[in-house]
Amino acid sequence: MKVIILGTSWPYRGGLATFNERLAKQFVAEGHEVEMWTFTLQYPSFLFPGKTQYTSEPAPEGLVIRRELNSCNPFNWLRVGRAIRKAAPDMLICCYWMSFFAPAYGLISRMAKKNGKTRCIALVHNMIPHEPNILDKLFAPYFVKSQDGFVALSESVVGDIERVESQESRVKSPKTFSPHPIYDHYGEQMSKKEACAALGLDAKKDYMLFFGLVRAYKGLDLLLDAFGKVKEQLPNLQLIIAGEFYEDEEKYRTQIEANSLKDRVIVRNEFIPDGDLRKYFGAADLIVQPYKTATQSGVTQVAFHFEKPMLVTNVGGLGEIVHNGKMGYACAPTAEAISEDLLDYFTNNRQAAFTKYLQKEKTKYAWANMTRAFIKVKGEN
Repeated sequence: MKVIILGTSWPYRGGLATFNERLAKQFVAEGHEVEMWTFTLQYPSFLFPGKTQYTSEPAPEGLVIRRELNSCNPFNWLRVGRAIRKAAPDMLICCYWMSFFAPAYGLISRMAKKNGKTRCIALVHNMIPHEPNILDKLFAPYFVKSQDGFVALSESVVGDIERVESQESRVKSPKTFSPHPIYDHYGEQMSKKEACAALGLDAKKDYMLFFGLVRAYKGLDLLLDAFGKVKEQLPNLQLIIAGEFYEDEEKYRTQIEANSLKDRVIVRNEFIPDGDLRKYFGAADLIVQPYKTATQSGVTQVAFHFEKPMLVTNVGGLGEIVHNGKMGYACAPTAEAISEDLLDYFTNNRQAAFTKYLQKEKTKYAWANMTRAFIKVKGEN
């Protein structure tokens, strides 16, 4: 097939770009012709809370990447739609995660498939974003109606798509759930001793890792309160917070002080480049994702790659992936529940048993399963 993937990729940074590039490489490995069409402008600067949208790393090898789409310019959308219609791919994959992009994706898709050949299949990370707004009700149905099928990364997102479809009183398009594959390109595992040495940490301590951008819905406040409840029972435990803050860091600093955790929390307020992930995951004994809302998470799949047990909250699709009591915990999104599982993990030495289960379970999350899902949905049209 000829495939165009429309969404974030190099030179933009972050998990969505990483996902799209890895998906493209899988299609290429299977013999398909693939182009990635990414943004000339992704977010206006006033909508982006971080320090930069761009990566400092080189372009991924073996991929054709074209910077074509301006998210804010409808005249550009018309041009891109005409160009894709003329290119006539067998499949256009629109990588959707928030309603801000729905007008552009919706118009481009409608134009592209006028060639009678192209099928538009959406890759949906979130149908309803973690921090909803009025645009979701206005724009999401326009996008959904433009697609011929959907691949979602969690069952909960499939349900969200169906709810948007029902608002439109339309014939339902084919859709399938294919779990987030494992990020398998971050290098070999590092021993805890080696990783701690690289980060300047004491390898004799126990470490839990909160990794990724810090936003309100990710529940860092719940984790800090939970840690405060067990700090006396777990005197060897430390928390690493590794990721750029997308909100006020000071309120978390205040919470750390209030819980008497100043000497127990290591904060690295910066975007962690791909080459450093193996250091942080190598140092960690437990990956913690105390989210208040979620669909799925790329952090979970990085943990699978490095075979690290996880503590997640049972929201969205996280509990679908992390089997409670076998590879980690899927608990209620409360400080009390999180603290109970922290105590169980570190006082009962669960790491070895959970890691063994993880090693078996990770084989389910191959990228070939994801490409098969797209081909299946396309074939149902």
